[in-house]
Amino acid sequence: MRFAHLRVEGQTTPRLAVVEGESAIFLDEVMPQPPRDLQDLIEQGDDGLARVRAAVGDANGVAPPRHPTAELRHSSAVLRPAQVIAIGANYAAHASELKLRSETAMTIFSLWPNSLSAHGATTTWPEDLTSQVDYEAELGVIIGRPARGVHARDALDHVWGYTVVNDITARDIQFSEAQWSRCKSFDGFTPTGPVVVTADEIPDPQNLWLTTNLDGSIMQDASTAEMVRSVAEIISLLSRSATIPPGTLISTGSPGGAGYSRKPPVFLRDGSTVTVSIEGIGSLTTHCRVI
Repeated sequence: MRFAHLRVEGQTTPRLAVVEGESAIFLDEVMPQPPRDLQDLIEQGDDGLARVRAAVGDANGVAPPRHPTAELRHSSAVLRPAQVIAIGANYAAHASELKLRSETAMTIFSLWPNSLSAHGATTTWPEDLTSQVDYEAELGVIIGRPARGVHARDALDHVWGYTVVNDITARDIQFSEAQWSRCKSFDGFTPTGPVVVTADEIPDPQNLWLTTNLDGSIMQDASTAEMVRSVAEIISLLSRSATIPPGTLISTGSPGGAGYSRKPPVFLRDGSTVTVSIEGIGSLTTHCRVI
């Protein structure tokens, strides 16, 4: 199944919906007690997902009301995540172009929740604070049940679903500070979406193609097979030191082709449009404004 937080034009509160093709089914229109958002649904476990499947089906011979997604507005595909964890230098090509080492201990940092943004939204940043804003296509992994001391062979059993992430980064700040959270956590610097796809629809997260299209040019074009550490290995390693709670979003790293490493460098600018696409999930578009 595919889930999104959507709203009708003029509404401010996002509503959880099931997306099927080019239409959406709002759960508050087909369930007496719908989950208020994806986090709520994840916390309800398998029973909650089963209730949603039953509600959006035609078991009673009555088709649920559908709304064209083209007429709706997206919010972030994940709302109220337990935490947002990001993995750095997880593709050898990207680590090399940034002159980072990927073969040593995994680089782990947090993204602040204010950075979450939506498909189709506009991300802004102050001109006097950064002039080197970059894109990073990443596979987002959403944890479904607590993971603690999980072996890699069992790690994917803890995944609830997957989404697309654009890990937008202020490179000049990144390389002037000892930590990476602030440079990647401006308001709107972590767009997610357009949907979260349940794990059963992604048989192998290491067999997905990622692309980044910036103003009509393909900048990143790679497979998740090129990850230094697989999704399962990431979950296993993280779970060794702390429990990963349900709803956690893990952004798993970006392939080569970042704008920072190009000659000359290519950065997001005022009026840029960047679209990150992942096979089997969808395409996430972000518009850029410098203020």
